[in-house]
Amino acid sequence: MGKPIKVNSVFDIEFIVEVFRMNLQGNENQNKDNKNIKVYVRWMVRRDFSEVLAIEQSCFEFPWKEEDFIHCLQQRNCIGMVAEYEGRVVGFMIYEVPKNRIHLLNIATAPEFQRRGVAGQMIQKLVSKLINQRRSRIVLEVRETNLPALVFFRASGFRATVVIKNFYDDMNEDAYVLQYRLPGHSDPTFAPQNRITTKIAG
Repeated sequence: MGKPIKVNSVFDIEFIVEVFRMNLQGNENQNKDNKNIKVYVRWMVRRDFSEVLAIEQSCFEFPWKEEDFIHCLQQRNCIGMVAEYEGRVVGFMIYEVPKNRIHLLNIATAPEFQRRGVAGQMIQKLVSKLINQRRSRIVLEVRETNLPALVFFRASGFRATVVIKNFYDDMNEDAYVLQYRLPGHSDPTFAPQNRITTKIAG
């Protein structure tokens, strides 16, 4: 894993985001009739694994394996949650809770439910935990080529703080470290670690 490089501006991928928005123009008409749905965000249990793995496989080029989920969730400070809609798991997230932050390791929405507010509701769940658990920020790493994730998290109030060279072992790909901070809190240094070598959060 390469060394972190500080991002000079508030968010240094403005140009990438604009290019991606141009590419989205052809898809917007296809999705304009998709209405947001209300999901129930709850703790992940063992019986959810088959649906979670299916979502993972459908969303990522380098998906986590079942043993990756099990290994991660066996850690004392690692938590899994799912978004449920009409009895079906349509999204999930895995995160850990160090002392002063929430570190989002993985988040995904089933393709047929994307752009319907599912991921946004999961992020809002994490924001509410910041307040309730007296933590100040949410952090995660995103592949430099994962433009949909970069656009989503920017719209959700996240900002890039660091670029890590060669963070992802599978493709020697860089990662943006994104951070959401509660107003009024300082911006301490965060040194991310690649907990799952194949992929973390995209």
